[in-house]
Amino acid sequence: MGSIGEVQRRPYRPTPADITINNHRPEDPQKILFQNVRILDSTGADPYSGDVLIEGERIVSVGQVDPAATQEALVIDGGGTKTLMSGLADSHTHLSWNNAATLDELTSLPLEEHVLHTANSARSYLNCGYTMCFGAAAAQPRLDIAIKAAIKSGLIPGPRTLANCPEVTKPDGAIIPKISRYASGPEEMRQVVREFVALGTDNIKLSMTGDNVHPTMPSEETYFDLEETVAAVEEAHLHGKRVCAHARSAASVKQCVQAGVDVIYHASFADTEGLDLLEQHKDSVWVAPAINLFYAMAQGDAEPYGVSAKMSEQKGVTHEVEVACQTMREMRRRGIRVLPGGDYGFAWAPHGTYARDLQHFVDLFGYTPMESILAATAMAGELMGHPDELGKVQPGYYADVILVDGNPLEDIRILQNQDHLHAVIINGHIHKHVNGKNERVAA
Repeated sequence: MGSIGEVQRRPYRPTPADITINNHRPEDPQKILFQNVRILDSTGADPYSGDVLIEGERIVSVGQVDPAATQEALVIDGGGTKTLMSGLADSHTHLSWNNAATLDELTSLPLEEHVLHTANSARSYLNCGYTMCFGAAAAQPRLDIAIKAAIKSGLIPGPRTLANCPEVTKPDGAIIPKISRYASGPEEMRQVVREFVALGTDNIKLSMTGDNVHPTMPSEETYFDLEETVAAVEEAHLHGKRVCAHARSAASVKQCVQAGVDVIYHASFADTEGLDLLEQHKDSVWVAPAINLFYAMAQGDAEPYGVSAKMSEQKGVTHEVEVACQTMREMRRRGIRVLPGGDYGFAWAPHGTYARDLQHFVDLFGYTPMESILAATAMAGELMGHPDELGKVQPGYYADVILVDGNPLEDIRILQNQDHLHAVIINGHIHKHVNGKNERVAA
């Protein structure tokens, strides 16, 4: 294939249809004024006091708002203490993971029940203040795709979603065979990608390495070769799709960068050569460590489900967490784009606990709370392909905002508590609104 770095990268081609939602209800106000709030706008600026006006689906004014423009707006007063910020994003979403206690249980549900669980997961994300989800694999070929369509039409509540299909794996590299689609060799890789594109997927997921939760397939084993990786990426990019990859080993990280993979999941064992490559291509690649699943196991959270902290250590899970934390700290130092989120939907990492990742960025990787929030908002808007419309509290952006009772820059943990979410707005639609005396309609 030639030396590293020679593969031509095709830009992702986003379209408005990727992320539009038709979810307005007759009872939704045409205007919403957040008054006297602390604005965390995700530009990197310190929070400041002011007002934010929403009209229809968009934010129209931030900071100082013309009083004449606020007539008949629903006024939500932040009392000078509540923080208005962009909705959050999960960069490694499994909507169809069903809080299973074992790998096999991820596909044990009949399809009809599985659809309901997947829809409930979408609602859970929104309940938790997550307005963007980047699909990282589905348990059935069309689960993500069907749920995304239902969200877009307004049939069910959920975040703006980029859908995925089952993982593309080598015959000898399937961590979970029932959620895998086998391919071997470049032509089979291209064929599977074409099939998933025809179904309507937005993303393609490659499962390139083992995983220490598996009894016989450790994280540092690599199953893809470069030619296969390049073929899958080229075919996906030809159709304007993003590629993400389960890539824990040092060799797989280098393959991903060389082949032009867009989002590298885990990257725990990236070596110096891989880190150098990531730094060279840091404007065209993201890394999402998805540390929570393994961290929870190492802390003993999976013990009620048959995996103790000692067993996690024996499996190599604890060692991988330690190595991954060092790797992510080095990526932060080098300016490599690292994103929070991932692998929620297991019994010990259940849906509804997504904001744990923001705390992990601070406690484990050395990020500041502001850096963690920027990764989950503004940087995620770029990941979704719409950096000028998603992820910031700025005029012209979609009105996807959350009103937080408190200051997440002082305590990032408050984002894990739904009771601290006073309001959740997506596309100008009020998903959650804690009514109180400080809400009124402007005259």
